[in-house]
Amino acid sequence: QVQLAESGGGMVQAGDPLRLSCAASGRTASTYEMAWFRRAPGKEREFVSAMDPISSSTYYSGSVKGRFTIFRDNAKNTVYLQMNNLKAEDTAIYYCAAQATNWNNYQSPLAWYSWGQGTQVTVSS
Repeated sequence: QVQLAESGGGMVQAGDPLRLSCAASGRTASTYEMAWFRRAPGKEREFVSAMDPISSSTYYSGSVKGRFTIFRDNAKNTVYLQMNNLKAEDTAIYYCAAQATNWNNYQSPLAWYSWGQGTQVTVSS
């Protein structure tokens, strides 16, 4: 099991950018599928973005597509989520996930094996 540690969360204003980091240890991040999920207050954990290490294809939820970018630095075993033009509705705890047990269902939290502890992102309008 790979260990994941998120960082970079904080409080920003609407329209600001923010970059989250997810440092992976135990195995190189380049060998695993990686994803970001988030959980807003009172809501279920939802898919944000994912990356396929084989094809380097990236996937996004409709609510963040065009504003968020997932990318990785294999030398640092780190995956990032660049978030631009943040909105109040992006306020949530953001979680990094790795090791998809069912890639065909990558948008479900149940399809992922390893999780970080989460980092809080708060966007004020």
